[in-house]
Amino acid sequence: MNPVALNLAPALWAVEFAATLAFALSGLMEASRKQLDAVGVVVVAGLAAFGGGTLRDVLLDRRPFFWVEHPHYVWGIFVLTAGAMLFMRQRHMKPTARGIVWPDALGLGLFAASGTLLSLDAGLTPLVAVLMGVITATFGGVLRDIVCNEIPTAFRDHRPYALCAFAGGWVVVAVRAAGGDETAALALGTVVAFALRALALWRNWRVPAWQTD
Repeated sequence: MNPVALNLAPALWAVEFAATLAFALSGLMEASRKQLDAVGVVVVAGLAAFGGGTLRDVLLDRRPFFWVEHPHYVWGIFVLTAGAMLFMRQRHMKPTARGIVWPDALGLGLFAASGTLLSLDAGLTPLVAVLMGVITATFGGVLRDIVCNEIPTAFRDHRPYALCAFAGGWVVVAVRAAGGDETAALALGTVVAFALRALALWRNWRVPAWQTD
């Protein structure tokens, strides 16, 4: 097994699994909105769930990839997508753009914290570790939106998105620097990133757009 993974608290696997399912759900809902077939739904859910973590593992030269090392993540995606498609069809539910932002926000917080923590344990400097957390938290959503023929939410939403992951990552760094354990760092980093994103959605905080005038 990869030595980086062996040094982490068991909470990390739970956090990454929860983040994977949260992003998979956002991908499933977006694919359903675009009326893709069952294969398309599974593919988009998988890209959303695994895209950011895979890019992180590539940049960290971490092998095997997190979803290869823990194949139950893949089984979780299959079960989630099959169950959700059956449930939504039986209930005649139509996913909305507003409904997608909440699992996306949860996945953002979870992956920002776990990506930063993994990078710190790999020996990266705090700034680079936080940027790795941002990549982990955002790239899956970028792939999901591109495949669904949308400008990625991270770039067009104008409400803080990557900035929330950036802030959550620095909380992880601060907790670890203060001597806190991995569980506390994961919990606080996740809560801060998710809470900031939720506040941005609720209060309609805006990031200034590029002006051409």
